[in-house]
Amino acid sequence: MKAILEIANDEKMHQRALEVARNLAAGKAQEADLHIGFESAAQLLAELTPERLRTLETLRSTGAQSVYALAKALGRNYSNVHGDIARMMALGLVEREGNTVRAPFDELEIHVPLLAQAA
Repeated sequence: MKAILEIANDEKMHQRALEVARNLAAGKAQEADLHIGFESAAQLLAELTPERLRTLETLRSTGAQSVYALAKALGRNYSNVHGDIARMMALGLVEREGNTVRAPFDELEIHVPLLAQAA
């Protein structure tokens, strides 16, 4: 399963949701990938910082763990890691299971069109 991060306005994301709903109603199989839309490439890059990407990579390689253990593994301040985890949970990139967090995706796919009308 992968997370697809893309530049997509609300209308595009709404159309995708309608298409999924129509397919489900028709009994068609749906992909399990998560699509996350951002208004701009700048917003996407502001959310997926190098430290957050490293955090996701560490979670995938070491498995679910507490935020405290993750901060130690990363050599980072607990409160900074906690804040990053909270934001990535809000985006859907990280899940909490009891006292541990995990990255449920095998890969991230990023789509950034270079033409404004492509969004």
